[in-house]
Amino acid sequence: MQDRADHSGPAAALAALMLATGFVSPALAQQPAPAPIETKIGLIYRPQSAPASYDAEAVPEDEGVAGARMGIADDNTTGRFTKQTYVLEEKALSDDAADPVAAAKELVGKGIRYLVLTLPADQVLKVADAVKDTGAVVFNAGAPDDRLRGADCRANVFHVLPSRAMMTDALAQYLTVMRWRKVFLIVGPTEADKAYADAMRNSARKFALKVTADKPWTFGPLAKARGDTPTRAEAMVFTRGLDYDMAVVADEEGDWGDYVPYRTVDPRPVGGTQGLTPTTWSPVLETWGAAQAQNRFRRMAGRLMRPLDYQAWMAVRTVGDAVTAKKANDPATIAPFLTDPAFGLPAYKGVQLSFRPWDHQMRQPIIVVQPKSMVSVAPEQGFLHQRTPLDTLGIDLPETTCKFP
Repeated sequence: MQDRADHSGPAAALAALMLATGFVSPALAQQPAPAPIETKIGLIYRPQSAPASYDAEAVPEDEGVAGARMGIADDNTTGRFTKQTYVLEEKALSDDAADPVAAAKELVGKGIRYLVLTLPADQVLKVADAVKDTGAVVFNAGAPDDRLRGADCRANVFHVLPSRAMMTDALAQYLTVMRWRKVFLIVGPTEADKAYADAMRNSARKFALKVTADKPWTFGPLAKARGDTPTRAEAMVFTRGLDYDMAVVADEEGDWGDYVPYRTVDPRPVGGTQGLTPTTWSPVLETWGAAQAQNRFRRMAGRLMRPLDYQAWMAVRTVGDAVTAKKANDPATIAPFLTDPAFGLPAYKGVQLSFRPWDHQMRQPIIVVQPKSMVSVAPEQGFLHQRTPLDTLGIDLPETTCKFP
């Protein structure tokens, strides 16, 4: 009689049944179960001030954080089947003087090798440079600056939100499809506004649009003032005598852009940072399973999902999907896999999202929306590319100034 190992319990019974019925080979049946994997992800953010009760559009205090928390919950839902667990370590920068580099080093000192940042471009660069020798991977979820994908790119940084160039390309594609080829560009006073305007000018050249007028906004923060001021008539005169199909506003702070629609002398649509807006996420997106994600987020956070929430969610889910696919969580394995054609992130956009190897920008469709409905999705039909239509948005390989070491 053959010797028998002393096994007991439901798991052993199931293994014996699978062996007896031929579902597994004897050699595989003798292999030990994979060891559980715990992956820690750090989130560095600046808490928002409490929103005014009357302002429905104000930034919620947990913007971005709530999205990362839903991403961890989703990672752990999958992890229950793969013996993987995920932990989110949140690091709030309490004020403008708080040092993101110190926060990053503290997280890395705890063994965390994946950092999600919802910070401005300069701070993303400082963190990336500070942790580059540790092997940590940085996910940029909050800075759209094109220079982070160009001359200031870093090999250990992956960008989950679109660049400004991708955003303005999406709007320019829509204008091309609609044959609204003449643009009146209105530019706010901040550096971010000027960067958005530069991106829009580049997109206009790329898609053969014509900027027929280009003016700075000099009438103050009328939108945030929530009321008319004596400058109202001046603002209307500001738009008089111009030949254009759409006014494109560059107002990333939301100071005045909402004031422009319906106050132009001629009846013309308004788009850009306000009006008809290219974005990563909006409550009006309900296709491709997005309605379920919207409802799940509302149950968890008690509010609607905002673009920064979605971007933080994408970063956390990127780690989870890569760890699941590779059955390992060391950055030396995961980072190269992110630019492998085999990697794809399902993210409620109708296609798998992937990273461009030349600048680590995540390829993704961009929705073009107005406050109550989705108007279009870029890339628009008819815009073709030798790799993927998604590469018609943003800086392509022949144009990139990013040079990884």
